[in-house]
Amino acid sequence: MEDCLGLLQVLSDGTVRRFPPPPFPAGDACDDGRVEWRDAVYDADNNLGVRMYRPKGAEAEHKKTNTKLPVLVYFPGGGFCFGSYSYPKNHALCLRMAAELPAVVCSFEHRLAPEHRLPAAFEDAAAALLWLPGQVLRNPWLAGRADPRRVFVSGTSSGACVAHQMAVRFGTAGLHPLKVAGYILLMPYFLSEEPTPSELSTPATALLSRERSDRYVRLAMPAGWNKDHPLVNPFGPYSPSLAAADVGRVLVVAAERDLVRDKNLEYAERMKALGKDVRLALFPGQEHAFCAIKPLSAAADEVIRLIRRFI
Repeated sequence: MEDCLGLLQVLSDGTVRRFPPPPFPAGDACDDGRVEWRDAVYDADNNLGVRMYRPKGAEAEHKKTNTKLPVLVYFPGGGFCFGSYSYPKNHALCLRMAAELPAVVCSFEHRLAPEHRLPAAFEDAAAALLWLPGQVLRNPWLAGRADPRRVFVSGTSSGACVAHQMAVRFGTAGLHPLKVAGYILLMPYFLSEEPTPSELSTPATALLSRERSDRYVRLAMPAGWNKDHPLVNPFGPYSPSLAAADVGRVLVVAAERDLVRDKNLEYAERMKALGKDVRLALFPGQEHAFCAIKPLSAAADEVIRLIRRFI
């Protein structure tokens, strides 16, 4: 009945089948020894994990210079229906960010639709962020290396939707004693029932086509809801005002040839109109989630440089 890029199938009897992603052609070449990483569980009840990355030599550098690294929280994309920190391309991107920003990177997974429709992903993300302070302050693998005053929350596509909602919920001071210094939204999967020109002009062959996007909506939205749900349409008819939200600094990355381009541009424009400190970068010629789909590309290089300047 439904097929999502060969990663998820829903059968006529309601059975959900999941399949591993294809291997990344670059293989182990992405893991060039600059970064060490380990997995942990942040929600044992739902068996949800996090992959934590740190540049090698971070401890020695701290002892030498008494400097700590920023913490980058990352929520992978996948239309709320698939995706994990263990996906090879997500892993490759996080390896690069840890080494080149440099930063301590924590890549969190969440429950997936259709087994767990929204707001499950957002509830899990909130639980992940509430789990983080104890780890940054007391986990020997992170403490002493991670700067609790420089935490950045980021995501790609649906993961960027999650990051936005975390900005609304936690702002800059809601994770005390950690301080959230900024939010980074990479091509957030913002939608609306009223189609935009970029949605109408997206070809059927695009990675995020209208057909695929509508499929994710069918599988992920709460029963009875459409694309104007406040979780995916922050300025929709049912969305609360963001005027009082203390979101701090926000970086929005948009792609020219992306179905959600216009919603991304509108978001940045309307947040600026509310007096928010929002920076927008539009990448010409790129498609949806380009830096996560091609984490070794020249365009991904530029995204990492952009994030480095931002943090």
